[in-house]
Amino acid sequence: MQVIIILVVVAAILLFNIFKVLNEYERAVVFRLGRLVPSRGPGLVVLIPGLERMRRVDMRTITMDVPSQDVITRDNVSVKVNAVVYFRVVDVNKAIVEVENYLYATSQLAQTTLRSICGEAELDELLIGREDLNARLQDILDTHTDPWGIKVSMVEIKHIDLPVEMQRAMAKQAEAERERRAKIINAEGEFQAAEKLAGAAKIIAAAPQALQLRYLQTLQEIATENSSTILFPIPIDFLTAFMKKMDS
Repeated sequence: MQVIIILVVVAAILLFNIFKVLNEYERAVVFRLGRLVPSRGPGLVVLIPGLERMRRVDMRTITMDVPSQDVITRDNVSVKVNAVVYFRVVDVNKAIVEVENYLYATSQLAQTTLRSICGEAELDELLIGREDLNARLQDILDTHTDPWGIKVSMVEIKHIDLPVEMQRAMAKQAEAERERRAKIINAEGEFQAAEKLAGAAKIIAAAPQALQLRYLQTLQEIATENSSTILFPIPIDFLTAFMKKMDS
């Protein structure tokens, strides 16, 4: 009886080591007596017990957070920058054979590249030109990880942490910029109003009757308001004659 139990256990262990089931997104990197053989999967994978061993590799896109890195920009501003990297394994054999741990290696490479690229840029480029920096990071990482069988599809800078003093300075700068724009808009409005008034004066000077009509229109507007002011309309011609007499 004990012999039968031992045989059953041994058979179960052999079956467990011989047959492997891989999901659709997984591949098996197989070594036979230490030598690499063609990868297998997905589905049922059969291994020769004692001669073959396998490494399971996930081929789905991996989202990796790059921890915050202390960076000194080209214009000597100290900031903290973090990012996220999207990549996937496209060659499972290279990912296992060419590098010891492709996840750790990609993470370290992403950190050093992030510090290098952000240190070459000025603060304004970090805040405004993120798309260009993301493209440069993606291109560099993809080039360096290609020998490892890894494809970097996207790199995004997530957050830039500025010192408190720099935040205050930028707030003052933004406020000054808003005041400058407000003054420019106000000056442009005054200039346009002056142009319109000058044009109206030329029209009235060319047609004196227009002044009389404007005078009457003003009286009508004042009369429609609830006011206790008493007005005595005086003809414009009378005022003109009086002014001419004063000049003489």
